[in-house]
Amino acid sequence: MDGTFTFPILSLIVFTPIVAAVVILFMNSAQRDLIRGVAIAAAVIMLVLSGAVFFGYNGQVAALQQAREGALPASPLDTGAGVADMPGMEAPGATAGTNTATQMFKDGLAFEEYVPWVSSLGIAYHLGVDGLNAPMVLLTGLVAVAGVLISWRIEDRTKEFMAFFMLLVAGVYGVFVAIDMFVLFFFYELAIFPMYLLIATWGWVKLREYAAMKLTLYILIGSVIALVGVIAMVLVASNFFQNEGAAVFQSAKDSGLLPADAQPFSFNMTQLMLAAENGAFDVAGYAGVEALTFAKLWFPFIFIGFAVLAGVFPFHNWSPDGHVAAPTAVSMIHAGVLMKLGAYAALRAGVQLLPEGAQTHLPWIVFLTLINVVYGAFIAFRQRDFKYVIGFSSVSHMGLVSMGWASMNIIGMTGAGLQMFSHGAMTALFFGCVGMVYDRAHTRDIPSLGGFVKRMPWVAIAFIIGGLTSMGMPGLSGFVAEFPIFQGMWAASPNVELRIGDFVLTNYYSVIVVIAAIAIVVTAAYVLRVTSQVFFGDFNERRYADVGDIAITDRIILILLGAPLIILGVYPAIMAPMIESGLRPVLAILGGGS
Repeated sequence: MDGTFTFPILSLIVFTPIVAAVVILFMNSAQRDLIRGVAIAAAVIMLVLSGAVFFGYNGQVAALQQAREGALPASPLDTGAGVADMPGMEAPGATAGTNTATQMFKDGLAFEEYVPWVSSLGIAYHLGVDGLNAPMVLLTGLVAVAGVLISWRIEDRTKEFMAFFMLLVAGVYGVFVAIDMFVLFFFYELAIFPMYLLIATWGWVKLREYAAMKLTLYILIGSVIALVGVIAMVLVASNFFQNEGAAVFQSAKDSGLLPADAQPFSFNMTQLMLAAENGAFDVAGYAGVEALTFAKLWFPFIFIGFAVLAGVFPFHNWSPDGHVAAPTAVSMIHAGVLMKLGAYAALRAGVQLLPEGAQTHLPWIVFLTLINVVYGAFIAFRQRDFKYVIGFSSVSHMGLVSMGWASMNIIGMTGAGLQMFSHGAMTALFFGCVGMVYDRAHTRDIPSLGGFVKRMPWVAIAFIIGGLTSMGMPGLSGFVAEFPIFQGMWAASPNVELRIGDFVLTNYYSVIVVIAAIAIVVTAAYVLRVTSQVFFGDFNERRYADVGDIAITDRIILILLGAPLIILGVYPAIMAPMIESGLRPVLAILGGGS
């Protein structure tokens, strides 16, 4: 990818599934093979383009630096330096008022697209990727292809299923690439409603209506609370840029950090970050309380509002029911990427835009993440239902992502970014394996199964790879993701304190690490138990006489989702530096933690 790359690749990624959904809805319901063909063609296009974004990211950012320095023609929005120039360095061309963290964030955006949408409301169609969301774009492509392939045998209203699945994928993609908060919310809500329809219509009969409604209400209420906080943030930033921050705002426009037509009232994430970096949300006396700031008041509402989708305790119990009730493809995308939307948006809208709030509240929110990690593992251990085991395991492992954010240093947060990708591929693989077993055995009751390695060796091997990843085995992606989280938490322990009135708690992050490590042992226990009971032991020839090996499409699914776990585990440099570069601006605005 060279610096002259101007093709709107992100728009194509986002709108390919939308176009596919519309085309499918206009097709004859009886043409099931053609419908499936359109869906898989769209999914493959998305995966190819997602791979181009991921593997072309570093080259694109470096090319933008050359363009801005005059080696290549630059677009009006290209003001950035290369990834290697980011950490701790002021970008060339930055002027007074365009501070380091904001410039670093802007410089790290590649494949950027900017079109004014509703200028009077400060809304623009603004897309871009940085080192943090580029891996998530790739992950979504992998899970989308796997989801379509595993749904190949769906005969009940195939047309509607594939159309809604495509819309769900479009919503996920849109959130990951949005640089405008309004656009982010637009796609966030787009991702929720197809999920409801897919679960309520095609899910497990015994639980689907309850689980679909529960999931939708939890996530919708959380997102509405977060939306109110974001609108309040936009209003405060607008007031700042019209008054004491007017010079900063004008300087940012003059330097190219903000578009020339930027208005003080805007949902632009770069502009909100500029306001945050210049203290717009840290002014004491907010709401008439002397010690209160906007950041301190609104951070928990925005962060937890989004983190509901990430399954943060105590708002997690929609997730296992949703996993179990959903059809296999929806479980895969639900656990694989949808839960990552919550963790990603909580970082973007919470930690990145309200750093003072993060420093105040993450020291107690970390206890919620600890409950996620340990409680989720113990509950997973107690389950008989194959899908519930993976559902509660997902809650446990997602707690590690939020724990990584709470470390507020580059080691722990990079681990959290790696964990989002690792957990996404691993859990999608798990649910794929469960679906393949259930489709043939027609039961998920673990004690009723056994010896399936004899009939389904591919599934057994894939589940073992996923299980070892879940346990954090060295050489697989789980280790390179989880170890930095614990390391970052331990390193942060001397620097973090929790104040509640006169009570001060210090150096407790190290204790949290020790307690969280219990989950590693429990995870190993339930993974080994499930693997032993489902895939080894005696096979009931009479009961499962019709059970045979999986089709070639299912093998493709297992390879698509299993290979990244091995590649990332063996060669973490393919992703870790990229994620680190995306988190450097967040760390800079948090105070430059290392």
